[in-house]
Amino acid sequence: MTQPSVEQATLEDLPQLTNLLVELFSHETDFRPDPSKQMRGLRLILENPARGRIFVLRLHDRIIGMINLLFTISTAEGGFVVLLEDLVVDPAFRRQGYGTILLEHAIQYAREKDFLRITLLTDRVTERESQEFFRRHGFVDSNMIPMRLTFSNGEKKA
Repeated sequence: MTQPSVEQATLEDLPQLTNLLVELFSHETDFRPDPSKQMRGLRLILENPARGRIFVLRLHDRIIGMINLLFTISTAEGGFVVLLEDLVVDPAFRRQGYGTILLEHAIQYAREKDFLRITLLTDRVTERESQEFFRRHGFVDSNMIPMRLTFSNGEKKA
């Protein structure tokens, strides 16, 4: 049996990546799937590698999972850190260790590039299983509470 490989995503992967994000967002309480928005966000990362990396788990020509890492600076840490934005595995391939393969690849990448921390958000209510998954990989709960201010597309900015 052929094993999947972890590779850096390319622009040609956009349709499959978008489908994975639509699947992910269909289960989250804070977000609604919008394929055009998901594709636009993915494209912004893929077109400018200084913003982050998207790694895919590819089996033959099919992407069965993805992990999205965004780069930023933490004044608390005094250096570069990663925001793990998305980790998703195709439902047909879940519970086979593929999420672990992607997460371990991302952690190794961050260590090799001297990032100081990886931060992620999970859905507080519906994603207890994913919270346990991340804890098994060394992530710990934070005392920080996420808050957001969202601007609609038509809203004027000051």
